[in-house]
Amino acid sequence: MFLPFFNNLRDYKIPVSLREFLTFLEGMQLGLATYDVDHFYLLSRTILVKDERNLDKFDLAFSITFQGLESINSEDLLTQVELPEEWLRKLAEKTLSDADKAEIEALGGFDQLMKTLQKRLEEQKARHQGGSKWVGTAGTSPFGAYGYNPEGIRIGQDESRHQRAVKVWDKRNFKNLDGDVELGTRNIKVALKRLRKWARDGAQDELDLDNTIRKTAENGYLDIQTRPERRNAVKVILLLDVGGSMDPHIKLVEELFSAARSEFKNLESYYFHNCLYEGVWQENERRWNKQIPTDEVFRTYGPDYKCIFVGDASMSPYEIAYAGGANEHWNPIPGHEWLTRAQNQWKNSLWLNPIPEKYWPYTQSIGMIKTIFENRMVPMTLDGISNGMKLLT
Repeated sequence: MFLPFFNNLRDYKIPVSLREFLTFLEGMQLGLATYDVDHFYLLSRTILVKDERNLDKFDLAFSITFQGLESINSEDLLTQVELPEEWLRKLAEKTLSDADKAEIEALGGFDQLMKTLQKRLEEQKARHQGGSKWVGTAGTSPFGAYGYNPEGIRIGQDESRHQRAVKVWDKRNFKNLDGDVELGTRNIKVALKRLRKWARDGAQDELDLDNTIRKTAENGYLDIQTRPERRNAVKVILLLDVGGSMDPHIKLVEELFSAARSEFKNLESYYFHNCLYEGVWQENERRWNKQIPTDEVFRTYGPDYKCIFVGDASMSPYEIAYAGGANEHWNPIPGHEWLTRAQNQWKNSLWLNPIPEKYWPYTQSIGMIKTIFENRMVPMTLDGISNGMKLLT
């Protein structure tokens, strides 16, 4: 599209090489100048003009090539050019600097947010974009999508961008964790081996070589002896967080899940979203219509089980402290109460956190859950898992 520009420069006797023109195209491809005419002019002049005596010629060639460019209305351009729908959505997203974000204030608490949202829904009559008050898109309002607010309710957005929402009104779909992932390292399995309690029971299906040799020597004929296979008798219940903030850690959690399945024969696993509430599930695809009451899980698995929570513990503090604070539904009982009940049910419990430990002090919810678990939170590293298994023995 810039070939006429290159030809005009040559027509005005400006010595522009093909290499310089390709460098100019590379700069455009890198986004050094996008929709600003002045930036585009300076970029092209810097690359294509080597002698200041040719600046006037360059200005003439530039003005002839791009005459009328400044008068084009951006809205008219969007109607004439068939831009992909995904690009148009991105143009509507609110992009703010750190200073701009610091100037935006939160409404002041979960209760105030819910009351204000109810009021906005009663008053609002039409769609809004770019505002600071109404339910809409690309603004600084606490309600809507593709904007920014330090404490808001996200409505109608595909995925998290700033991880600031107190509550999310979206239906997200999650896949089950793959328990057959080949581990890139055996370190996790080695660390889990610290949690062992060997036992022999069940069918006599393993050759007892020592007893076979002894009985054969005593009887004078081959007397094969068998015994139950030795196995790890430790019982483990694994509770896995599948909240959106766990997406970057899926590979690591799948490795842990694979190692746990191979190490613990008595292993049960359930999923939860951000914090433990009144329901858990075993299949993410059916989490809305086949939830298992958490109380039923408490009744099913006794205190002889070791309980391991796996999650980043990163969420709005309201999700832990308030009834109704859950991200995706209205919870009648606060999350901290369910976590406390889990503590009372399984005295040997632990929270594994994939976020590096040095970042924990910067997230309030991590500190809250760490307190509930009486500091039995460890990072998901080799040393962390190893130390965590010691806490469970």
